[in-house]
Amino acid sequence: MDRILIRGGRPLHGTLPISGAKNAALPLMIASLLTEDELTLANVPRLSDVTNLGRILGNHGVDVTIAGKRTGDDDLVGQTVRLNARSIVDTTAPYELVSTMRASFWVIAPLVARMGRARVSLPGGCAIGTRPVDLLLMALERLGARIEIDAGYAVIDAPKGLKGAEIDFPKVTVGGTHVALMAAALADGTTVIRNAACEPEVTDLADCLVKMGARIRGQGTATIEVDGGARLKGAHHTVVADRIEAGTYAMCVAMTGGDVMLAGARPELLQSALDVLGQAGAAITVTNEGIRVARNGHGIQPVTVTTDPFPGFPTDLQAQLMGLMTRASGTSRITETIFENRFMHVQELARLGAHIHLDGQTATIEGVPVLKGAPVMATDLRASVSLVIAALAAQGETAVNRVYHLDRGFERLETKLAACGADIERIKGS
Repeated sequence: MDRILIRGGRPLHGTLPISGAKNAALPLMIASLLTEDELTLANVPRLSDVTNLGRILGNHGVDVTIAGKRTGDDDLVGQTVRLNARSIVDTTAPYELVSTMRASFWVIAPLVARMGRARVSLPGGCAIGTRPVDLLLMALERLGARIEIDAGYAVIDAPKGLKGAEIDFPKVTVGGTHVALMAAALADGTTVIRNAACEPEVTDLADCLVKMGARIRGQGTATIEVDGGARLKGAHHTVVADRIEAGTYAMCVAMTGGDVMLAGARPELLQSALDVLGQAGAAITVTNEGIRVARNGHGIQPVTVTTDPFPGFPTDLQAQLMGLMTRASGTSRITETIFENRFMHVQELARLGAHIHLDGQTATIEGVPVLKGAPVMATDLRASVSLVIAALAAQGETAVNRVYHLDRGFERLETKLAACGADIERIKGS
């Protein structure tokens, strides 16, 4: 099993390219099931989750083609993926496939919308909480689908097609909004989605569906209207830049010091995180190229943050911010409101010398002057990168184990950081 070795203490300098967003690429790939024509996605990140979803879609009959590399291509720039679901050969998504990635459950929407039926394994729990699918199923029920839970599978039936309806989510749900958008695009009539998620990745899906011929209004707001029923066609779409990757590398610079241009980053997608980094002492400059982050000579200041749905501070940057705050000159507090059990990185940060106290969903971090390298273990995607951030500033060597978590969401992390001066390398496992 691979691990990453980091010898801390080096500031970062240079240009670091930001990849396409995994959280946008996955629902966009699933949307290919809505049409018989080819969907071409550019700027798709090279991640294990993308590869695994390609296999899952292949099980349904989708032909997935990754454009061949050309002379001069940069491995750190996203790839182009072509998806063709002309013939859907299987409407069952089995447990052994769905269990590898929770987002794959979303295939339930295009399958029932286009084929009138679907049988998809319930994904079960995960390391950062249960993240139930009840709201996703509720959205399909509102559109007229009949749902039965049988032996761990959601069995959906809509033999006469889905019908437009009003969907009022009791709480903001990104997955539920993705499912509602895809199902409503082929439903007969108008669907109104209230309390919809406003995340940029949801807007990116809606924008792609519009290119495919869907009639959608209000994406990016809490109320989205979809006039369904039109046959969707193929399209070419570029995946939006990854705001979580951009925020993560911005925190790496804030932790180590230095000056880095995050090329391709879009500030409007992570303004709340940039505001927090400014409070912490980083200098943030927006340019035509992206976002420039610098911290030279000044200490890290403590902050108080609560995670919230977009445009609030992202839950997917909570662990990274905690890693940064371990070196702040004072006491920081971070409250997690989106997912339970999302503080699993605390014990591993403590192995590096961090002082963190948990009280329910609030973590209090007492900054320390020195962190020291040690072997640590990644517990989930975002937790793993918080350990990288801490290790970049720790004395001595840190070995991060279980880096397959990192590979799910960060494209060539060690290559990008090493190019900016970090002493970091991947050690291949046997």
